Amino acid sequence: MHAELAVDYFELRSADVQKQLLDDTVNDYTDSLKLTQNRFEGGAAPKSDVAQSQTQLDGARVQDTDITVVRAQYEHAIATLIGKPPAQFSIAPAPKTALNLPVIPVGLPASLLERRPDIAAGERRVVEANEQIGIARAAYFPTLVLGGEGGFAATSITNWFNWPSRMWAVGPQMSQTIFDAGRRRAVSEGATANYDGTVASYRQTTLTAFQEVEDNLAALRILQKEAQQQREATASAEESLQLFTNRYQGGVDNYLQVITAQTALLTNQRNDIDIERRRMDASVLLVKAIGGGWDTSQLPSF
Repeated sequence: MHAELAVDYFELRSADVQKQLLDDTVNDYTDSLKLTQNRFEGGAAPKSDVAQSQTQLDGARVQDTDITVVRAQYEHAIATLIGKPPAQFSIAPAPKTALNLPVIPVGLPASLLERRPDIAAGERRVVEANEQIGIARAAYFPTLVLGGEGGFAATSITNWFNWPSRMWAVGPQMSQTIFDAGRRRAVSEGATANYDGTVASYRQTTLTAFQEVEDNLAALRILQKEAQQQREATASAEESLQLFTNRYQGGVDNYLQVITAQTALLTNQRNDIDIERRRMDASVLLVKAIGGGWDTSQLPSF
């Protein structure tokens, strides 16, 4: 539940950044539309440039409006997770919120996985199944009971309570099933088979846990490199847009080149934000996969 809440929060903050980017994009496209209109009125640009610019602006407005739907859904999900009615809960937009990735120490101990409830439960089931084997095997041995009795015994009622009529006996009684048509063997074999199945299930649960840890460690490592590559791509797209805009204003290129550059820049900027969101999500999922945090002092004691 903590992991789901954290992921929803980072998704909401990512939507805030996307909304700010699209707001700025709408403003930039509005300025571009004014530029094409001025050039058209001055006879320096065709009517098609105005139409293309207007289409570009309208498309950006649609994306800007659509991102608010995504944000509202995550806000409602957070409200539900913390036990509040969605209609009575709200989080103020904060596109400038600093979201820092947690520092992951080198060489995480595998013992951290013992905190995972699925692994802890699997371990307890293995212990229980092992005890059932012992119980089933105990049925093969005879039952020994130590008992005693005492009282009076006489041939005549008049002698019952005389001293010589007193009697007592102490000794063990042993009983054992001679034939049960293989029932005890079947129960013992069933307990052993159940133990083997429980061990296999526990092993699979542990392997799945290791996979989840490795998946998110790999995601963080690869996404770090991808984020750097994406920042470089965004910087190149910004430079391309500036060049094509200058060439358009100088009458060298048509407006289609500007639109293409604007679209490429917006795509790269949104990818920038999305990669950062994925890095935060991978951090949360890594913490979840190892049972929470890096501190071995939080390990359970049995």
